[in-house]
Order: sequence, then C-alpha cells, then structure tokens
Amino acid sequence: MIIKSPISQDEWESYYRLRFTILRAPWNQPLGSEVLADESDAIHAMVMENNQIIGVARMHKSGENQGQVRCVAVAAEAQGKGVGKAIMLHLEEKAMAMGIQEIILEARENAVPFYKSIGYVIEKESYLLFGEIQHYRMKKEIR
Repeated sequence: MIIKSPISQDEWESYYRLRFTILRAPWNQPLGSEVLADESDAIHAMVMENNQIIGVARMHKSGENQGQVRCVAVAAEAQGKGVGKAIMLHLEEKAMAMGIQEIILEARENAVPFYKSIGYVIEKESYLLFGEIQHYRMKKEIR
C-alpha cells in the first residue's frame, strides 16, 4: 500500500473518479459535484495498491491550529481492510507537521463507528446531505 498525493493528470482523474463513485453517484449527483471550490488549498492523499487508487481523502487548514478532513472515500472492494485508517493516519501526520493540533470532520452516519475506532469523538449532529444522509461533526486532538 502506497500513500501519496496525486501528481499526473491520470492520477487526478482517478482520484476524482473514486470520490464521485463512492460519495456522489449513489445519490444521483452530477459528475463534477465531487470537486470542491477549495481543492487547490487542500492536501490530497490517495492510497494505491497494484497501480489502482483504492482510497482518497483531503485536508485543509480550517483555523489557526485546526484542520478539516473531507471527501474520504475507499473503493467498495477495499473497505474494511485498513485503507481508511492508513489514509487518516497519513493526514494526521501531515497535520502535525503543519502545527495543527486538532482535526475536525463531518462524518456520514454510517462512518461514525469507523471514526470513533480511530479516536474521533462526536461534537454534535450536523447536517443532512441530499435530504437523507445524516452527518455528525467529529473531532480529534492530535498534539
């Protein structure tokens, strides 16, 4: 398993394709909705295995000592195999190197047990995505 930032055009296309496939397509969202306005300000990470991208995530600075992780997606066939944990650890290490002391994220309800298992705690119930996916604000101190 290799974790790195996308560099080539092919890697970026595969990165966004996985994000779309996991986080947007099942809810009939349009192609392109997986790309956020602040992508150039974020740190991007992708997990590769056998030259395939099987996990992606991004993090940006959201406050003086705070980072926010968004758009975590793991390919269906790779879920439950440590890919999500590896990519989150990678982003936490990057955050610490930047002086970030806590990470926040908005977890989909089905992902809350995963984030709890790696040390995140629920702060509050937040928003409902696409009218049906409850999200929870979660945070982890990483000092």
